[in-house]
Amino acid sequence: MADNITLREITAETVWPIMKLNVADNQKSFVAPNANSIAEAYFSKEAWFRAIYAGEEPVGFVMLYIDEKKSEFFLWRLMIAFEHQGKGYGYLAMELVIDNVKTLPGANELLTSYVPGEGNPSPFYYKLGFEETGEWEDGEKVLKLSF
Repeated sequence: MADNITLREITAETVWPIMKLNVADNQKSFVAPNANSIAEAYFSKEAWFRAIYAGEEPVGFVMLYIDEKKSEFFLWRLMIAFEHQGKGYGYLAMELVIDNVKTLPGANELLTSYVPGEGNPSPFYYKLGFEETGEWEDGEKVLKLSF
């Protein structure tokens, strides 16, 4: 089923299942709850967000900050529900996100950041090709994927 990953718009019919998805307790300091992210997205004109599905089952959430005028593209949130982690869903979803960003005018890199600490997602991002920039933003280390 890992090869059947899709990114879908969140609708009135699908918002509740997405908001109910959670990461493991020891990961909660690394990513905001989906309900918070969706609320934040509705008040940011630069937010692009989607539910991550494996087949017909919602398994996660992704949100980007996209400012095409400034050619800024930032992975703002990525979460895979704890019961779906380790199945390759996050990696495949990120491949879809990266492919999508590459099609946007002026896109030559995708930035993200992470909170340092035990269990942080940096190894996941390194596997995708992200590299440290040496920069910090709001107490988070910034990573960059160039393309």
